[in-house]
Amino acid sequence: MPRDALKQLETQIGHQFANADLLEQALTHSSFSGAGKDYERLEFLGDRVLGLLLAEYFFARFEHDDEGALSIRLHAEARMSTLADVARELGLAQHIRVQTGFDVANHDTVLADVVESVIAAIYLDAGLGAADAFLKRHWPLRDAVEQQISKDAKSQLQEWCMQKGIALPIYRHLDKSGPDHAPNLTYEVSVTGHAPETATSSSRKQAEQVAASRLLARLSKESGV
Repeated sequence: MPRDALKQLETQIGHQFANADLLEQALTHSSFSGAGKDYERLEFLGDRVLGLLLAEYFFARFEHDDEGALSIRLHAEARMSTLADVARELGLAQHIRVQTGFDVANHDTVLADVVESVIAAIYLDAGLGAADAFLKRHWPLRDAVEQQISKDAKSQLQEWCMQKGIALPIYRHLDKSGPDHAPNLTYEVSVTGHAPETATSSSRKQAEQVAASRLLARLSKESGV
């Protein structure tokens, strides 16, 4: 990448790299001819860094939310469409190195992967604090008033099934342990054609909500939502 273009992108991102090779790798798709390293390993790391930072943010900001509510918030901010929106705001498409003819600007999967790769590159270059600064600077995080959960996870999962034209989710009690006054209840939720998810809580309602939120997050990632 030309030095001027690199400096421009660093300004847009808000981070000056000590190791500019990390940024170049974060912007290199596996289809790019002659690339020494592509972004796939960085994307793997960036996904985990982003998840940690979002979890910490919501844990601190919404102290009265239970696990299910926190999971829904995290899912909304870590889904592919949100990541792709961040990439577009930063103008990353014009800097991504791909094979000739690849219209990366309209390819949400690649845009989302590159954002996670950039997060990993910043983390490796300057640590978790720098990655968190990038998140706070560019993420569409809503405040406590705006970020209301309009539908619970079970309702969202039911709507997802209806949109796909498949049977509604099935919830199943798997296990109970602990004393009667403080039980641990494990429930499973499944939908046609996909592996189930489970969750354990002291109440059936909570366990089902958390299981539904986990399945929603996976289904959305698989379908590119």
